[in-house]
Amino acid sequence: QVQLIASGGGLVQTGGSLRLSCAASGRTVSSYGMNWFRQAPGKEREFVAAISTSGSTTNYADSVKGRFTISRDNAKNTVVLQMNNLKPDDTAVYYCYAELRGVAGYWSQGTQVTVSS
Repeated sequence: QVQLIASGGGLVQTGGSLRLSCAASGRTVSSYGMNWFRQAPGKEREFVAAISTSGSTTNYADSVKGRFTISRDNAKNTVVLQMNNLKPDDTAVYYCYAELRGVAGYWSQGTQVTVSS
């Protein structure tokens, strides 16, 4: 079993930055692909970013490319989403998701990001 705790959300102004962290416990997630999703009020949950087990491959939603960066530190069992140049449309609850392909997937609780205009 893997437990994920997402943190780092907050209230920022347009153009500001936030750093979200997802800390895993229960077992190492070095063999898990790590992802960030978000869900705005009244909207469906959407994919934000993903990183491969080694960190060699990343993937981003078009809406965040060039502004967000996903990274991981397997030694610390942590994945980070650095969010720069934030926009009001980035306002959402952000979730971390870890997946061991063909075996299991785990969600964090959400952390609220609010970007004021």
